[in-house]
Amino acid sequence: MPDAALIAQMLVLLAVIGAVAGVLAGLLGVGGGIVLVPAFFYAFQTLGYGGDQLMQLCLATSLATIIVTSLRSVLSHHKKGAVDWQILRGWGPGIVVGAIAGVLAASVLRSTTLQGLFGVLALIIGLYLGLGRSDWRLGDAMPKGARRFILSPMVGFLSVLMGIGGGSFGVPLMSLYNIPIHRAVATAAGFGVIIAVPSVIGFLLLPIDPATRPPLTIGAVNLVAFGVVIAMTLVTAPWGVKLAHAMDPKPLKRVFAVFLVAVALNMLRKALGY
Repeated sequence: MPDAALIAQMLVLLAVIGAVAGVLAGLLGVGGGIVLVPAFFYAFQTLGYGGDQLMQLCLATSLATIIVTSLRSVLSHHKKGAVDWQILRGWGPGIVVGAIAGVLAASVLRSTTLQGLFGVLALIIGLYLGLGRSDWRLGDAMPKGARRFILSPMVGFLSVLMGIGGGSFGVPLMSLYNIPIHRAVATAAGFGVIIAVPSVIGFLLLPIDPATRPPLTIGAVNLVAFGVVIAMTLVTAPWGVKLAHAMDPKPLKRVFAVFLVAVALNMLRKALGY
């Protein structure tokens, strides 16, 4: 049986992580995964868990929470008619292929390598959030044909390697191709479901050394973290939405961009052994 004191420490840490992730998701419209993965990493490390598969645990558990949050989000957006189902149908198969490839890649990479990849990609996302402009465009419509064939698996693949849903890559991509921001956010929630479901199935089958994994872990998914974070984000995400309506979230998004760049650089520092 797991030590009761250890379980209590995990519950407190994870409740705080879930609460913060929920507020940020509601306030800034960012996916929880970009916050959850580094938070899980530091929480599990603080509790004494490490090894070459620590990042796989963080990615898998983050993606498990995204199944619930993205499904809830896409259904809510669908009621308002905001989801572009044509984009989802066209991009879905490629995203699934990329997500499966991401699980296969993540299963054989060392934790330090995944840390480095997360750091580089999070740095790019943070710089885009901080410096990107809403009027930037790559085209007037979402790509089809060869470009979609290349880009759609990339969205799934890179998202799994970061343990995130569709928002961090999907929203900027759709915005750059002239999709209105509200429709992009709604459709990216659908990307999140398409990414998370096949990847979590794969991660549930990934063997993790029992000596290096937290209590109540199946495959690479920690059930304690999953349950606590889902419960907290469902409570605190509406708080973030209310705050977003009460203040201008744009300056806060810049602050979050700086925070994300700092987290990314710290991940890179740890990956390089400093």
